[in-house]
Amino acid sequence: MAITARAEVIAAPKISISFPGLTKQGIPHTDLQVQEIVTRQSWPNNLAKEGGCRKPQFHPLFLEEAYNKCRDICAEYAKTFYLGTLLMTEERQKAIWAIYVWCRRTDELVDGPNADYMNSGVLERWEERLHDIFDGRPYDMLDAALSDTVFNFPLDIKPFRDMIEGMRMDTRKSRYKNFQELYLYCYYVAGTVGLMSVPVMGIAPESSVSTHSIYNAALYLGIGNQLTNILRDVGEDASRGRVYLPQDELAQFGLCDKDVLSRKVTDEWREFMKEQITRARFYFNLAEEGASQLDKDSRWPVWSSLLLYRKILDAIEDNDYDNLTKRAYVGRTKKLLMLPLAYTRALSKPGFSF
Repeated sequence: MAITARAEVIAAPKISISFPGLTKQGIPHTDLQVQEIVTRQSWPNNLAKEGGCRKPQFHPLFLEEAYNKCRDICAEYAKTFYLGTLLMTEERQKAIWAIYVWCRRTDELVDGPNADYMNSGVLERWEERLHDIFDGRPYDMLDAALSDTVFNFPLDIKPFRDMIEGMRMDTRKSRYKNFQELYLYCYYVAGTVGLMSVPVMGIAPESSVSTHSIYNAALYLGIGNQLTNILRDVGEDASRGRVYLPQDELAQFGLCDKDVLSRKVTDEWREFMKEQITRARFYFNLAEEGASQLDKDSRWPVWSSLLLYRKILDAIEDNDYDNLTKRAYVGRTKKLLMLPLAYTRALSKPGFSF
């Protein structure tokens, strides 16, 4: 079997004679109001209390069952990430599981088995439920777990609302003119997860970098993860008539929608994929700089996610950049072998590279 060279991980995309380098940076974070989120989530008191809401009173056994259900869902659908959460404190574990489940349920509105029934009204009602969660009026047991979480940690509602906005975008758009548009989509559906997670995971007491830098790194992990999801699922998305790739960059490589939808791998496609993979790795590099700044007990799931998604990019390369007819897959054995490495990385002390 031929060995495919890995796409280079460098500070700026390599510019070749045949093909242009692609920009890596998306839109300014000021446009996303990230600083506002960081400021609010850095307050010493939780935001629900600041808003004057009373903490909902649940029976301890009901709450225990609610969190256990969240744990089971996380363990079933995100095994590697779930194993990484087992080193966290019990309170943080439960909070991360509750956030994961809410994000999963939100995603399933547009990608789940009932996606055919999706309309704007469904998302409007889901956003109303979100406000009820933050007001201490959960609709069901899984909502109750998140409602309890937002009263235990300084979680701002904006990243949650932004994720719902990403679902709206998914129902309206099936093409993205440029990377700036795609970046905004990636922020909405995945970068927001990082912003939700930092208040729960905590920042290492010995960290000397700015809180804003750590939030940026968490956001970049979400961007890298979503870019990787897009590259992994190109063929599957094409079969549904969707192309989550920058149209202007396809054109720079002599490609268009027709080439994606025909699902034929060409030399131009391979070169295009090399640049896209390089960009995803660029965001993972930025995320790594912040992973070691988190509280020590919270780093393992972050490193597990980082290493797993890097392996997906490796798998695309191992398939000779054929993500049109093949789905890059990381086997169970490789996933298990990543856990000790992720654990070792999690033990590293906070660096000073910001």
